[in-house]
Amino acid sequence: MTGTTLKEISKALGISISTVSRALKNHPDISSRTKTKVAELANLLDYEPNANAIGLRTNTNKVFGLLIPSISNSFYDSFVAAVEEESRKVGYSIMILQSGDNAEIEVENLKLCRQNRVSGVFVCIASQTQHYEPFNKIKEQKIPLIFFDKVPDSYEGNKVCLADKTSAVLSANTIIQSGKKSVLAFFGNEKLSITAKRVEAFKDCFKNKKIKLETQFCNSMNEVYPQTLSALNKNQKPDAIFCMSDEILCGVMKAVLQLKLTVGKDVSVIAISDGFFPKIYAPEITYVETSGYKLGKAAFTRMMECINDNSEIKEIIIDSVLIQGASI
Repeated sequence: MTGTTLKEISKALGISISTVSRALKNHPDISSRTKTKVAELANLLDYEPNANAIGLRTNTNKVFGLLIPSISNSFYDSFVAAVEEESRKVGYSIMILQSGDNAEIEVENLKLCRQNRVSGVFVCIASQTQHYEPFNKIKEQKIPLIFFDKVPDSYEGNKVCLADKTSAVLSANTIIQSGKKSVLAFFGNEKLSITAKRVEAFKDCFKNKKIKLETQFCNSMNEVYPQTLSALNKNQKPDAIFCMSDEILCGVMKAVLQLKLTVGKDVSVIAISDGFFPKIYAPEITYVETSGYKLGKAAFTRMMECINDNSEIKEIIIDSVLIQGASI
């Protein structure tokens, strides 16, 4: 069935198509009475504006491109939910594109955003990203660009990040204050700035402390699981394990549960997390909250500022909070 058109509304009301169009856009030259009549009939007939036609006229669509490494991640799922909620309130929709943490796919996704004339792009860069020319092409089309979570260090742009150093310091100090003597700390991809910041801040806390600290880097749950098994099977095993992410936490807990160890008694565990996974274990895992939902809200606010001609480059940091469980 073909949707209602402006022509049909104008014919029914006996007014011109241009008057109908301006009434729907709340144009000041159109009387309130006419605007009300047009709006009521448009609503009755379930009129929907042609998004493609609007896009061709304005060179944009009311769609945001949202580039993430993976949708099957509670942190990014929360971020997407926040952006989608806010977008819907102001008449925008979102186009979700996954890079699989692959820089080449990221370039293809950016091209899709340009081809679809999106109104703005949110992007969490892939760990392999080294060249930023594809982002320059987005800027050249005057499309607002917001980097979030994993952001480039050497590229100027709007960035909305978590308090990476603070989250690492909170985690480290919680371990130190608990009196632990041997700590195994698992971090993510060492090529990413987010990892570098957390590693540096975490290690600094242990300087001049009589605590053994071992740091390892893992890119997946499948990598951290065997390393945790090996560490916990040693005679001198760690009495505390730090997990930089939810994925690392899941790998660590898989090993801990397989060995039938009691969390908080046989080994203490603390994580940096969005908050979902720490709550599924018993006892609940102590974690430093890095909320994807809060990050999404902040990123959307910055996007709308950019759309409304606030072209100043900003970096926004979302504070981290310690959520006490019973694992340390």
